[in-house]
Order: sequence, then C-alpha cells, then structure tokens
Amino acid sequence: MTRLARSRLTRLLYALLAYTSLGIGLIAIVIPGLPTTEFILLAAWAATRSSPRLSAWLESHRLFGPILYNWRNGKVIQRRAKVSATVSMLLCAVLMLVVLEHRWPVFLAIAGMTLGNLWIWSRPERPTPPCNVGQ
Repeated sequence: MTRLARSRLTRLLYALLAYTSLGIGLIAIVIPGLPTTEFILLAAWAATRSSPRLSAWLESHRLFGPILYNWRNGKVIQRRAKVSATVSMLLCAVLMLVVLEHRWPVFLAIAGMTLGNLWIWSRPERPTPPCNVGQ
C-alpha cells in the first residue's frame, strides 16, 4: 500500500508533514482539546508517501497500529476513542468559557469542536461485515 512520491522534494515535504503531524498527535495525547487520532491518520497518510520505515513503525505501534488498521478497514473509530474525544472537547470548551472572554473566536472554536464531534460519532464503531448478496 506504499505509494512513495516520485520526486525527492515531494518526499521531503510529505516526510515533514508526517513527522510534524506525529509530533502534534503525541502532544495531543496529554493536552485536552487537540485531536490525537486525526493527526496520527494524517501522519500515516504522509508517511506512506515519504517513508516506508515510519509507515511500518506507525502500523506496528501498540497504540497507533489499531487506530490505523480500523480506519483503513471501514473508516472505523472505536467507542473508547469517541468518548475520549468528546470528553476532551467538552473540557476544552468549558475551560475556554471560564477563562477567556466570550467573543466570536471562542464560539467559533466551540462550533468547530461540535462539528468535529458530530463527524466522529457518525463513523462506525465496528467494521461492517461483508455483504453476501446472492448466496
């Protein structure tokens, strides 16, 4: 499934995106409000185009491997990840409402988190079984 970019510059840019996304994803594990899964998915996508070694590491990682496997096999997000994302976004929204002035950027951020949360909950939690039509 590796689709390496052809030019060296393009591979370098994909690698930069992969490592930056991975770094943000790792930071997001401990900082509420930052989405971990999305950054890991972006890192994996960019790694398949730039670094087979990084791609293999992500796919075999004990935390990230199952996320990537589930995503590639039915765009699945497990309930645990959904709940974690929701709680993280709620904590972040409450923190912004308590600490920051209630201006449009705060409400825009909360609206963005709400839309992201709705999208996350619209994803399946288990792979869909194959349809055996005609058997």
